[in-house]
Amino acid sequence: MAEPTPSAENPGEEPLVGVLGGVGPLATAYFLQRVIELTRAERDQDHLDMVVLDHATIPDRTAFVLGRSPEDPGPVLARDARRLEAFGAAFLVMPCNTAHHFTQQVVDAVGVPFVSIVDTTVDAVRARIAGRTTVGLLATEGTVAARVYQDAFAAHGVETIVPDDADQAVVSAVIYDQVKAGRPVDLPALQGVVARLADRGAAAVVLGCTELSVAAVDHDLLADPLYVDSLDQLARATIVRAGHEVRAG
Repeated sequence: MAEPTPSAENPGEEPLVGVLGGVGPLATAYFLQRVIELTRAERDQDHLDMVVLDHATIPDRTAFVLGRSPEDPGPVLARDARRLEAFGAAFLVMPCNTAHHFTQQVVDAVGVPFVSIVDTTVDAVRARIAGRTTVGLLATEGTVAARVYQDAFAAHGVETIVPDDADQAVVSAVIYDQVKAGRPVDLPALQGVVARLADRGAAAVVLGCTELSVAAVDHDLLADPLYVDSLDQLARATIVRAGHEVRAG
């Protein structure tokens, strides 16, 4: 078992995980569910202690990154990080990929560690693809434009390929018009996008948006080893960082 991060309020006690949530709300709920499901536990007391700030009204991340809105989510996320730190969080996580664009503002705002959804996912992909050098990415237009995954993979000599414009429109529709709107997911359309990335040489396809993670859970997509889900990887990293064990199987 990993050594737990000490509590910011009471060193030596069970660490309190601070979750910067609400981006989006359903993805945050699924993240919490995934942490619970993946934690090796036999009773309530074996689970992680977490405090969640489900701030759904944070300005739209993609709209700001693409220059469609002047409302900057960065200062809001930084303020929320300080609120969680003040509450006693020993470390922070943020189950949103597009918001990773604002990570430095969050890190600069607090004195506790921040566990990156992008870094943990990149590490998991590299372990899975065993030396192959091309991966596919499904994400919001904002995440793609911000190049958070492309740059992270490039630092390890791995090329990231993204959907063409038509397929990106499919991905965006799944994220915004279906999952965020509470409507059924067009699974065949999404799987078609994944298949075309695989045909272009992707050894793995990253679900780099936590709304896609919701679809993955609902439709059991992770049974296919081609998929690597960012929310699932962040949940696993959170469990380990808190000094707990990931459930086998």
